[in-house]
Amino acid sequence: MSEGTDTGGGIEVLPAGPGALLVELSSGEHAEAFHAELLRRRALGELPLVREIVPGARTVLLDGIADRTPDATARLARMLVSWRIPPLRRDAGDAVVVPVVYDGPDLGDVAAAWGVTAAEVSRIHAGTEFRVAFCGFAPGFGYLTGLPAHLHVPRRATPRTRVPAGALALAGVYTGVYPRSSPGGWQLIGRMPEPGALWNPDREPAALLTPGARVRFVAAEARR
Repeated sequence: MSEGTDTGGGIEVLPAGPGALLVELSSGEHAEAFHAELLRRRALGELPLVREIVPGARTVLLDGIADRTPDATARLARMLVSWRIPPLRRDAGDAVVVPVVYDGPDLGDVAAAWGVTAAEVSRIHAGTEFRVAFCGFAPGFGYLTGLPAHLHVPRRATPRTRVPAGALALAGVYTGVYPRSSPGGWQLIGRMPEPGALWNPDREPAALLTPGARVRFVAAEARR
C-alpha cells in the first residue's frame, strides 16, 4: 500500500513503516471512538493480529501487524475505513478514582474564566467524569477529555520552568496530572497528594491512567 486509503468520511489510513498503519481521524472524539472500536473488535478476535494499538489526539497507530505483505495491509486498510463507528460510550468499565487537593496557583484565573468561585471550580471539576483519550509527553501522563467546551481554558501565556509532580492541570480540551516535575504551560488548579501512583514500572500496567479508562477526581483535604 503506497498511498493512503480515504473514505471521504473523515478517516484516512496511511502506511507508517514496515508493519504499521496510521489511521487519521476527523476529530479527537472520532479518534477516541475509533480506538474503542479497535479494542472491542480485537477482544472479539475480529481484528488481524497487531502488537500495539496506540491512540493520539486525532490518530490511532496499529503497530506490529503480523502479516506485513502489501496485500494484507491493503486489506486491513480497506477494512478499517469500511467500519461504522458507534458513538463513544463513556460509561464502560470501572472508573479510576484520583484524589486531588484543589489549591493550585491558577485556580483563581480558571475561576474567573469560568465565571464562578474557586470553590465552584473544584465542585465542577470533581463532578465531571473524564476519559483518557491518549497518553504521552511523559510516562504516565494521560490526556483526559470530559469538560464541556465552555469550560476549556487556554495554556498560560508564559510557561513555568518547573511544574511539580502531581500537579492537576487544564489546557484546551484536556485535563492532565503531571507524573513528574517538568516545565509546563498548563493551568494548575490542584495537586495529587501521591503522584507516585501515576507511574510505577513494577506494576502492570505501569501507568495508572491508560487510554480508554474512565477517571473521576475526588476532592481531598490538604494535609496539615
